[in-house]
Amino acid sequence: MAIIQMIDLTKKFGKLTAVDHLNLSIEEGEIFGFLGPNGAGKTTTLLMLVTVIKPTEGKAIVGGYDITREPDKARQLIGIAFQDPKLMWVMTPWEVLNWHAKVCGLTSSERKERVRWALTELDLWGDRYKSVHAFSGGMRKRVEIAKILIQRPKIAIIDEPTTQIDIVGKHKIWNMIRELKDEGSTIILATNELYEADLLSDRVAIMHRGKLLVCDSPKKLKDSIVGGDLIEIILEKEAPKITIEELKNINRVVEVLVLKPNHLRIYLNRAEEILPQITEFFIKTHLPIRSIRMSEPSLDDVFAHYTGLTIEEAEK
Repeated sequence: MAIIQMIDLTKKFGKLTAVDHLNLSIEEGEIFGFLGPNGAGKTTTLLMLVTVIKPTEGKAIVGGYDITREPDKARQLIGIAFQDPKLMWVMTPWEVLNWHAKVCGLTSSERKERVRWALTELDLWGDRYKSVHAFSGGMRKRVEIAKILIQRPKIAIIDEPTTQIDIVGKHKIWNMIRELKDEGSTIILATNELYEADLLSDRVAIMHRGKLLVCDSPKKLKDSIVGGDLIEIILEKEAPKITIEELKNINRVVEVLVLKPNHLRIYLNRAEEILPQITEFFIKTHLPIRSIRMSEPSLDDVFAHYTGLTIEEAEK
């Protein structure tokens, strides 16, 4: 069941259309990835959903509440971790999180337990009484993420969850996001880290220049690229030309490149389903396989397929 529905949701700033007639549903209990480069319209969409800014056109329904007509009720369902942490420089992590927990309605004992847990899990316990003014960007980001983890809202919106976070910290935050989902939260991740979105998301939506390009599970999006899967095979001996032509005729094989007489690169769809047929083919043609490697496209490849650009090029 959809917990968020966007119908022709649009936001214009003067002549700039930041979000252009967005139609999208987000299911309750899923991790939903909003993908796209900076400037794609992700953050503007999220700011409309949390009622910080009003749509120019269209509407959005959050948990059954229209964000324009009933913003207070919609807002009560949502917690947000901003891309740029919203912290007062004179405060300490303990003060920031304790105040946030209090605003969210937690009891004194709940606040103490959750704040201690979040600070410990995010490696901030030893710095809990230090001013955030002295913190690195990654440390400030962890304090911002901790606010969501303490609140445990029905809908958690996290904008660029692991920006400036080291690899160990990334894995910790990813695991905590999964745990938040397991506890019943619907989670929206806005990110330009495509590996992160692939790893965490049940479904992803790719935005570019304010428009929704495509939305589906990461696997289905990757499978949608014609010839996107790759199998590299090194044979014990040279493959005859007739064998190469027969290989091209196997269903779902798109192209075969001969890198060396015994080294083949095969582009195809759904490699995991066709691989047994290909290995059987080489057995029947008496061409022993020395090594075989299979890979699938990434969400970077999906983004490039639908936009014609890498995400780095799109950001420029």
